Amino acid sequence: MKYAIVLAAGKGTRMKTSLNNVMHEITGKPMIGHLNDRLEKLEVQSTHVVVGYQKVHIMNYLGNRVQYAIQSEQLGTGHAVQMVSDLKDKKGKTILLYGDVPLILPETMENLFEQADNSDMVILTAELDDPGMYGRIVRGKLGEVQKIVEYRDASESEKHLQEINTGIYCFDNELLFKYLGDLTNDNSQGEYYITDLVEMFAKNHHSIKTIRVSDIDEVMGINDRLQLAKASAWLQEHVNCHWMSEGVTLIDPKNTYISTDAQIGQDTIIYPNVMIRGKSVIGEDTIIHSGSVITNSVVGNHCVIESSKIIDSEVRNDVSVGPNAHIRAGSLVEDKNRIGNFVELKNTHIGFDSRCAHLSYLGDSTVGSHVNIGCGVVTVNYDGVNKHRTVIEDGAFIGSNVNLIAPITVGKNAVVAAGATITDDVQEGDLVIERAPRIDKAGYGIKYKNKEKIEKGKV
Repeated sequence: MKYAIVLAAGKGTRMKTSLNNVMHEITGKPMIGHLNDRLEKLEVQSTHVVVGYQKVHIMNYLGNRVQYAIQSEQLGTGHAVQMVSDLKDKKGKTILLYGDVPLILPETMENLFEQADNSDMVILTAELDDPGMYGRIVRGKLGEVQKIVEYRDASESEKHLQEINTGIYCFDNELLFKYLGDLTNDNSQGEYYITDLVEMFAKNHHSIKTIRVSDIDEVMGINDRLQLAKASAWLQEHVNCHWMSEGVTLIDPKNTYISTDAQIGQDTIIYPNVMIRGKSVIGEDTIIHSGSVITNSVVGNHCVIESSKIIDSEVRNDVSVGPNAHIRAGSLVEDKNRIGNFVELKNTHIGFDSRCAHLSYLGDSTVGSHVNIGCGVVTVNYDGVNKHRTVIEDGAFIGSNVNLIAPITVGKNAVVAAGATITDDVQEGDLVIERAPRIDKAGYGIKYKNKEKIEKGKV
């Protein structure tokens, strides 16, 4: 059995925030979310998150995906693990992670579990030219791990050691909880260190292995906004390199932002300053131009998205969108459509091979196939109290500057002439013209303009 403990109870002060550190986002997702997603992919039987400061935010976000332990008073990492009483006496392996160390890769965690099959404790270490304030790995003459010493408690010779502790371990779960109760706070911080377990395991002749991480940034702790930005850049580079290796062209990878949950088809081209957020899916051979934001949406094959927003919606195949269009709130655009510049769709279904080329708003609408929507068309869906639906059936033609006052249906192959404000249904095949009669007053324009000048004292 595989278990995980994630420590997320502390109050970070260097971040200067009212949030728990682990709720700050990298690539559009809280740090704790990245860790939990990866643990779920590893099919860990249960994940136990130790919470304390601002625990409600974490619990609301993760919901019932994990189990919780409360550390009301922060007395160190060892004390935090003691709070996870649910795991006591369970057989299996337990990985210990930190909520503000979110970049650790699934393959690294899997390696820890695999090595723990033949060892009582596995420690993830790194070797640095300048180890700074990290805890040091102390080894015996034969290279065996004897203990971990925190920098503040290290002797001068120990401070010169270059192998450091990343703080990530995998334990035999029964042994972990056997020795937790023996921890003391006899150190400079007056805290219960989980690192003291290493010396206990060694003195009791339990086997200890180490795995050395090659990229120290994979296990960086995020304690301030500078580290947050560095972590975001590291993870984004990792994501972008993956998609380029899968046949996606990124014109400027350093200025392309792709969620860890996104999926992108081969031969798609993404220009700089594009954001693909959440669980978005982009098809093959699609072009996404600069300034586009796609959030939790599906974009099909052979599409062109120009400087537009698509949010919680689906755009199918062979569709052009934009520039500066906004598709949102569960909208669906079928194949071979054109959604043009400054068009907004809200909760609207556009049928096959229709056109809405410019400057229109279609809200709470159903539009059929082969429909033409002219410039400046508005489906007037809100009466101040309730939202109402507009239905435009196949083959209809809606002229420019038309207001359709919902609820309303425009029948198949009907034509609504430009400038109309329509309040009643239009029958199939009808032509509707609704305009006020024109009145011409000869010379009145000049008189009106002169009147304005007199009133302003210009004549």
